[in-house]
Amino acid sequence: MGLTAAQVDHFNEHGFVAPIDVMSAEEAGELRRLLEEAEAAYPEHLHAEHRNNIHLVLPFIGELSRDPRIVDYVESLVGPDIMLWSTVLFAKAPHSGSFVSWHQDATYMAVGPHNDVTAWLALSPSTLESGCVSMIPGTHKSGKVEHVDTFGEDNILTRGQEVQGVDPDTAVHIELQPGQMSLHHPWVVHGSQPNRTDYRRIGIALQTYMGADMRPTRGPQYVTHVRGAAVDSSWIELPLPTELCAPDGIANRDAANKSFADILYNGAEQRRKL
Repeated sequence: MGLTAAQVDHFNEHGFVAPIDVMSAEEAGELRRLLEEAEAAYPEHLHAEHRNNIHLVLPFIGELSRDPRIVDYVESLVGPDIMLWSTVLFAKAPHSGSFVSWHQDATYMAVGPHNDVTAWLALSPSTLESGCVSMIPGTHKSGKVEHVDTFGEDNILTRGQEVQGVDPDTAVHIELQPGQMSLHHPWVVHGSQPNRTDYRRIGIALQTYMGADMRPTRGPQYVTHVRGAAVDSSWIELPLPTELCAPDGIANRDAANKSFADILYNGAEQRRKL
């Protein structure tokens, strides 16, 4: 299984491809149940300000990161040797003001050359009304563009980074049902609006799957191995967890999150808590 030639062409032309069926709505619902049980059991490790790199403390998310139903599609774009840089849980409460400003994933990542792709898996309906991801097609072809730090309170992004002058009328809204995912290019401009529904909008970004030729340009940086060739020694490789929020997993996640923050906040005037 993998992307069709038409899907690869669409990705190359527009910077994204969606929807891609990964699993049934029932299986996505089970993942959601496990996630929300973990949030309730470990609130100090899984809360609104602490949702990065959850694959390092939650075994079922670690397993998800290597699920062939996701990785086979990724391989169509980055090749057979794959590692994962991070994960982010994007959960918007009902009728919350939380949003994601127009941005590019790659701008602050300090990695290259860019042979990578982000997978975004829906665990609840992700619609325009609930604040789905919206893409500005073709913007990946321009490479890195300037961002302005806003540090907006409701902006989910680390520093409220925002690309100015985006015409929202050109956006394509990536509506997904539970169990569906999108794949997007590290340079495509994208964002999302607040959740105006009565339900919690939940998605997991596997950000980003990288080919074996990728290297950190500022570090140290941490990755997990997904498939194929061994991870190059320029990275620090971390294991996936076998227990929920175990001490070794928490320590690994803390190290990765510190590196994650140091990279994403490089040059910023202020920081949020990890």
